[in-house]
Amino acid sequence: MSREITHDANGPKLIGEDELEEQGGSVHLCMCGLSNDYPYCDGSHTATTDEDADTRYKYENDDDENPRHVVAEMVFEED
Repeated sequence: MSREITHDANGPKLIGEDELEEQGGSVHLCMCGLSNDYPYCDGSHTATTDEDADTRYKYENDDDENPRHVVAEMVFEED
């Protein structure tokens, strides 16, 4: 499984001590790219639990009826 993710940022995000204190001293960083509170995890990754391992997906936040679309299915040919 893989996801196509579009980022608008063009540089790193510094997470300073003040932000860590606000979060209780530790944070969960988003690794799926779906969080509405990026770079922090908001639990949005639960939408990915039934992804097929051989399929690439694109999640569309503006499509309430079908937020997940198949971008490509990977086909492996046997020799």
